[in-house]
Amino acid sequence: MFNNKTLLITGGTGSFGKKCTEIILQRYSPKRLIIFSRDELKQFEMAQVFPPETYPCMRYFIGDVRDKERLYRAFHGVDFVIHAAALKQVPAAEYNPTECIHTNITGAENIVNVAADVGVQKVVALSTDKAVSPVNLYGATKLCSDKLFVAANAFTGSNTVYSVVRYGNVMGSRGSVIPFFIKKRDEGGPIPITDSRMTRFWITLEKSVNMVLYAFELMKGGEILVPKIPSMKITDLAAALAPGIKTVEVGIRPGEKVHETMITKDDARHTIDIGDYYVIMPETVPYRGAVGHPVSEEFEYNSGTNDRWLTVQDLRDTLRQQGFAIPEAR
Repeated sequence: MFNNKTLLITGGTGSFGKKCTEIILQRYSPKRLIIFSRDELKQFEMAQVFPPETYPCMRYFIGDVRDKERLYRAFHGVDFVIHAAALKQVPAAEYNPTECIHTNITGAENIVNVAADVGVQKVVALSTDKAVSPVNLYGATKLCSDKLFVAANAFTGSNTVYSVVRYGNVMGSRGSVIPFFIKKRDEGGPIPITDSRMTRFWITLEKSVNMVLYAFELMKGGEILVPKIPSMKITDLAAALAPGIKTVEVGIRPGEKVHETMITKDDARHTIDIGDYYVIMPETVPYRGAVGHPVSEEFEYNSGTNDRWLTVQDLRDTLRQQGFAIPEAR
């Protein structure tokens, strides 16, 4: 569906955007692929990897999702938008709340309205498990963003279709704990663990991209697509990355959870299982999308009670596949 179409990725110079660009260029022949972001250095660096001379469809567009007028210019003639731009660092968001709100909420509102006004066909917005029962500002702003994109199918009065994808921690993404653990390992340790009970959902960059591209085929408007992915224990990640290196428990940081949730019991009432994914159907707009079977009323998708787990060896194998240097177990 992407051949001879124009796609735009907000926050396109981030980890997701670069992997998404790589996969789209491998599989499809888009008319244009626009990388929209506000960092000219990252755009310059990305253009060395995907130069327009080699990939004539590539466009690099400097702009900020906060700037509605700039979005009007960028979205002209665009068929599909992947909204990946966000302020994601939990501590930074807690210290700079208004900046996080401007980007993650006002930016989302701008995307919704400009896409409707210029006739974009479909918009898929990236979300996070931290948007579920949020305890930090980043999660709260992403919850607001999710609500905006779901409700947009009703309030814009346009033919633009909006959907959301929600997943957990992305292995090797910018801000991932993995490079930090590797740095501490190479310094000889110890490896700081916030809480030995901590668990997280885990997904690779490639799988997160595949999920977003699949969402464009599945979406009818207003659904939140959630993947069935494994959980991992933070202690097992440390053991996989730094075998034999001592760990030290340093305590949970402000705004951090012991376990993450992607579907609450309250959401279970309108969630269906479609095989490799769950679909949270919208309550505020009519939905005639994916067909599946309802989950139980007591269902909750939580990283601590998940039925899929990565062992230490699974983590070591996956990390090696992702290009990380993993020493042999001692």
